[in-house]
Amino acid sequence: MADDRPVPLDEYPVHQVPLSMKHVATGDRNAYDRCIFHLFDHEGRFLLILGLGVYPNMGVIDAYATLRIGDTLHAVRASDALGDDRMRLEVGPLRITIEEPLKRIRLQCAADGPDSLAYDLTWTADFPAVWEPHHTQRKGDRLTLEGRRFVQGGRPEGTIRAGGEEITVSADGWTGTRDRSWGVRPIPGEEGGRIGAEERTEGFHWLWIPVRFDDRFVMVIAQEDADGYRTLNEAVLVRDGERDVQLGWPQTDITYRPGSRHPERAVVHLTDAARKPVEMTVECLTEIPLAVGAGYPPADDWQHGTWRGHGWTDRRTYDLSDPTAHPLAAYGVIDHAARFTLDGRTGYGIFEHGSFGRHDPSGFTGFDSVAP
Repeated sequence: MADDRPVPLDEYPVHQVPLSMKHVATGDRNAYDRCIFHLFDHEGRFLLILGLGVYPNMGVIDAYATLRIGDTLHAVRASDALGDDRMRLEVGPLRITIEEPLKRIRLQCAADGPDSLAYDLTWTADFPAVWEPHHTQRKGDRLTLEGRRFVQGGRPEGTIRAGGEEITVSADGWTGTRDRSWGVRPIPGEEGGRIGAEERTEGFHWLWIPVRFDDRFVMVIAQEDADGYRTLNEAVLVRDGERDVQLGWPQTDITYRPGSRHPERAVVHLTDAARKPVEMTVECLTEIPLAVGAGYPPADDWQHGTWRGHGWTDRRTYDLSDPTAHPLAAYGVIDHAARFTLDGRTGYGIFEHGSFGRHDPSGFTGFDSVAP
């Protein structure tokens, strides 16, 4: 018999539907609630990506952390049965503690030997959190993704250890952005039948660009179909104590590494409130493919929300010097730590990009098409 007693979170007046906080308002197996952090130094020597998610209708909680140093990627992944205490954001050696909501968050990974990845960091917000556009996606008539998200820019401080090296993380030399999202998002293992057979994606083009400058935070999002039709769009400037400013319909010119879809630099064309064109330049410093170590599709060793049994923890390192060693990475989103310029200001953020299949505006004709 299922244990359906009240859970600790039911003590608080935060209910949105007449259900226990143990349950979500949909029976969709793909219901999720998770976060991601990007932390990196301004020289591009280190990039740490970490996150944690819960999948209430799968009964799973999992988390991951990937750190790139040079061409070595250190990864930790953990998964377990989801418990009743939804305020406890911890699985295996990975823990997230909300010290002050929307302001200060502690990020920890316990060591497993002297060379293993470990960290103890405090992330502090520099700017208010800002909503991203309501995100929906269909495959045929089926709603496959519906997410609500917010993004925020800040700075981390603390210590990271990996491979026998200790890295001091300072607020003046590092940037940290984060994204919180919840709703419905595909978990591996379900899609099939007619939708899986007939509703195949011709092409998908994605940009997600949070940037922290000293006095402002900029967020740009664009999602396009194979013919360039835009299904998600955002360009907003955030300043503490001031009304957010929309920056028009962003268009991005990307310079790819020849023979690939790997961006090296870009120009994001924006428009200010007076309709004046504004350019934000992008210089990619280092990157992590989310399909390697972090559990994002099309990873073939572990993906979010999948049941791996009680108390599963996995640690490994990957060599990123040879792209052919990770062929699936080219068909997943890649997160680039980047340096940006805007109106004479220098900022730092993430240039997240994925381009698969046909994309007419870029001149890509299919899944095997690359930049000349």
